[in-house]
Amino acid sequence: MTFHRRSFIQAAAVGAVASQGRAVAQRRKTGLPVLMKVGTQQGHSPQLLRALAAFGVPEICSGEIAPRLNENWSVDGLRRLRDQVASFGIRLSLIPLPMSSSPITRANYPNILLGKSPERDAEIEEISQMIRNAGKAGIPAVKYNLTFLGVPRSESTPCRGGATCSTFVYEKAKLDPKVQELARGSEEMMWERIEYFLKRVVPVAEEAKVRLACHPNDPGMPKGGFHGVPSVLSSVEGLKRFIEIAPSPYHGLNFCQGTVCEMLKDPRKEIPDVIRYFGKRKKIFNVHFRNIKGGFLNFQEVFPDNGDVNMLECVRVYKEVGYDGMLMPDHVPRIQGERSDLAFAYVLGYIQAAIQMVKEEG
Repeated sequence: MTFHRRSFIQAAAVGAVASQGRAVAQRRKTGLPVLMKVGTQQGHSPQLLRALAAFGVPEICSGEIAPRLNENWSVDGLRRLRDQVASFGIRLSLIPLPMSSSPITRANYPNILLGKSPERDAEIEEISQMIRNAGKAGIPAVKYNLTFLGVPRSESTPCRGGATCSTFVYEKAKLDPKVQELARGSEEMMWERIEYFLKRVVPVAEEAKVRLACHPNDPGMPKGGFHGVPSVLSSVEGLKRFIEIAPSPYHGLNFCQGTVCEMLKDPRKEIPDVIRYFGKRKKIFNVHFRNIKGGFLNFQEVFPDNGDVNMLECVRVYKEVGYDGMLMPDHVPRIQGERSDLAFAYVLGYIQAAIQMVKEEG
């Protein structure tokens, strides 16, 4: 794939946003500054960084550092990574802790949620050291997940132009029996383990001045979880409880807009006020900017201009609440015969254009 081709995709995205926004220009000017910027989380290889610099992407989240505490997680290792990114004129604003969206059977630090002592205390101390080192290396935020289930989905389905889109239909989705055996329990059990973790790492984050951005559980689930496996961060009410556990400016959300929309029966109508709730409380540290068709327990992940949610209206709400972090592509449809970075390039262009349009509205 050539950079000329990526530029074409970006230009196409700009056109898609412009076509959505013709009526927008008539809106009353707010006078509020636009503080957000485009970002991405697709890695930090030199080839990618060169492309991102050409696209005008000012900040990124890196790819995986290492699955356990090692030299890459040392202060010097993180500084080298920061400086590598900075050499392309890009700021390293976020890095992923090795607490990913994988199911508990493949987790690097499983005992944090399984509650097995003394192993969980040792795992929390390793995570705490990563946070300390990130602060000393000048990296302002880390993202992480607290999930048993991983990211359950049913079979993918066709979407625009013959692409294939990730899909979730509750009745058709299956659960790995090993996950069910390992993680079956009550919601309060999961809350106890989340609170145990937060009470120990949030003070570390405050001292290191590193923000902790937790991803919601994907997808939205009914009360009680999925086949007996709890998923308490898979509802808006759960996320509200979560941010109150350890009141701190360093404790907040990697706000996956797509995942939150999956929690809602009418995402188009409801998501602006959800953004306002967490945004006004300054609990949105990063945004995964993703659209869906459908809603709670039945949805398809689609391109940003092809879903049910008015993404431009969401950008306006992020402006309204003074959000100053990144909007970044998340899950993208698969285009037959193409690498995924083609679709990511399209979404990057869309986000750039959306931010520019909201700036021009004033």
